[in-house]
Amino acid sequence: MSSKSQTRWPVSDKTGPDLVLEPFAAEPNFKTRIYAMLKQAITGMDIYSVSEDTWLDERQLAERLGVSRTPIREALAMLEQQGFVKSVPRRGIIVLRKTKREVIEMIHIWAALESMAARLITLNANKSEIGRLRKIFEKFHDGHAPEDYPSEYSEANLLFHQTLIQMTGAPILQEMIEDIVLHVRGIRKMTIGRHDRAKQSISDHLAIIDALEKRDTELAEKLCRDHTLGLADYIEKHSAGLFD
Repeated sequence: MSSKSQTRWPVSDKTGPDLVLEPFAAEPNFKTRIYAMLKQAITGMDIYSVSEDTWLDERQLAERLGVSRTPIREALAMLEQQGFVKSVPRRGIIVLRKTKREVIEMIHIWAALESMAARLITLNANKSEIGRLRKIFEKFHDGHAPEDYPSEYSEANLLFHQTLIQMTGAPILQEMIEDIVLHVRGIRKMTIGRHDRAKQSISDHLAIIDALEKRDTELAEKLCRDHTLGLADYIEKHSAGLFD
């Protein structure tokens, strides 16, 4: 999103969370920007916090962004291929919520890929690069505990995992895991404030960083894998209300 103030526009007459969008001037690459903006806005919605379905309307999106419906349609088609939305004949575009089984399966794949990322980092990343991970959590301490600022910590948590993957310098790995992280972002954001998960999460992250700094490849792999699988275990046991 740009630094300009954002406007919260309703995406249709149906109920559901709002989609934050803002108009922008057409540029040579504006089709790509529309896709990126819609993807960021959709993945940033708290679709698991409400029971109502969330619907998008091509015409309204085009009007709010000040563009024709063609690039909107193209962007939504790409998002449908990636499993973020689905076109329903005579009704519109619905933002998809994953089933419990789908989310757990994605997390298992995420755990495998992220453990490989940890291996690559211990072998290839320099000390300064690994230090970037520790800086993400500098603001959290006894006086600013993550469990007391769940939303703020949730964003730091997401940044940690995104930075971890970027540090591998492996484009294919980054591409494979990017959408998985975005798909489960809403679930992770909702669960991070429960049952001291934020406190455990930051402890896990710092242990992972220690292992990466020590170039302990096997330990870093294990800690990354176990940390992510912990989310799958939690969802398996405490998912009441999330997927109803």
